Amino acid sequence: MKVIAKRPLISEKTLALAAKGWYTFVVDDKADKQQIAGAINAFYSVNVIEVRSVTMHGKVRRVGKAMKSVKRANWKKAMVRLASGQKIDAFEVTTPEASEAPKA
Repeated sequence: MKVIAKRPLISEKTLALAAKGWYTFVVDDKADKQQIAGAINAFYSVNVIEVRSVTMHGKVRRVGKAMKSVKRANWKKAMVRLASGQKIDAFEVTTPEASEAPKA
């Protein structure tokens, strides 16, 4: 069986979207919206209401001593909206306790 949802995409923007109920994942570039919804439903045990997907084009980077141009691979990201009241733990932000004494 092929892995559809490769990993959660964690950034400041996606964490802000997660607070609104939209969760972002890096997915297989050949996957369609039904496959993405099914994979997220099965892996995280949640109900996906809506899926939005976009193919992100790989950037051209200069690498090596000769500074040759290399194009990175295209990849697909998917944003899924869950039923109200459901969450995915991978997008929860925990803040460490303030263990330092306040400076005087």
